[in-house]
Amino acid sequence: MGDDRRSIELERLPGGGFRATNVRGGTLTLGTGDRDEFSPVELLLVAIAGCSAVTVDAITARHAVPTRFEMEMSGRKVRDDQGQRLVDLLLELVAEFPEGEDGDRARERLPQAIRRTHEQVCTVSRTVQLGTPIEFVEA
Repeated sequence: MGDDRRSIELERLPGGGFRATNVRGGTLTLGTGDRDEFSPVELLLVAIAGCSAVTVDAITARHAVPTRFEMEMSGRKVRDDQGQRLVDLLLELVAEFPEGEDGDRARERLPQAIRRTHEQVCTVSRTVQLGTPIEFVEA
């Protein structure tokens, strides 16, 4: 069985901000949201939408490449007796496919693709929905 562990490394950059590096060498920078880098909350929204987009696209694009595929992921940040968190998470998808039989098949598969990603396949949103505990340790 393959290695099912996923990880990234995160380092502080001189002058502030951070760089995340994946095991394949890909990098991205993030910050607090006061500059143009994505904030951690925005990256969470990207991760949820991105995971869902990859899954929905993989199912529908087998039949037809979309002529339009756009998502908006949003949530409302609150601070209450449970601390700071996002509520009212909403993922909106606009997908359009070409006319014809292939486009019709993609449109037919779209509701199933959305349901599958939401209920089973998207690791990111499933982790958030199920409320997986995070262990925080000092190494």
